[in-house]
Amino acid sequence: MALQNDYQDVLDVAKNVGAKVETREEGGKLIIKGTVEHAFDRDRMWDQIKAKHPKWNEEIMVNLTVTHAEPYGIHTVKSGDTLGKLARDIYGDAKLYPKIFELNKDQLKDPDKIQVGQKLKLPPKTIVNVA
Repeated sequence: MALQNDYQDVLDVAKNVGAKVETREEGGKLIIKGTVEHAFDRDRMWDQIKAKHPKWNEEIMVNLTVTHAEPYGIHTVKSGDTLGKLARDIYGDAKLYPKIFELNKDQLKDPDKIQVGQKLKLPPKTIVNVA
């Protein structure tokens, strides 16, 4: 259970994104297996693993099934969010905000007018990164 304690932060992220996971320690590794709704949720778990655990490749094995291929994810707008900030945080470039806007034209009329509590669909990274 030592590894499970060491990776509690990752399990907390899993809980926060709604992942359904099972964990066990086997052969000196923590094994996390389960499902997540969107690839964005899976990536947030991996980002936490890689950011906080330098020996992750020796200590953990993760097998997550993504249940919804599209959209990449869903983001609930919080106070202070802008499409540019979301694009920078998620895709690494604030100038990619039009991709988020385009996918959400069903609920957005102006990219500068998003509302707290709105649930925005996030486009896949492969589509966003196409120039």
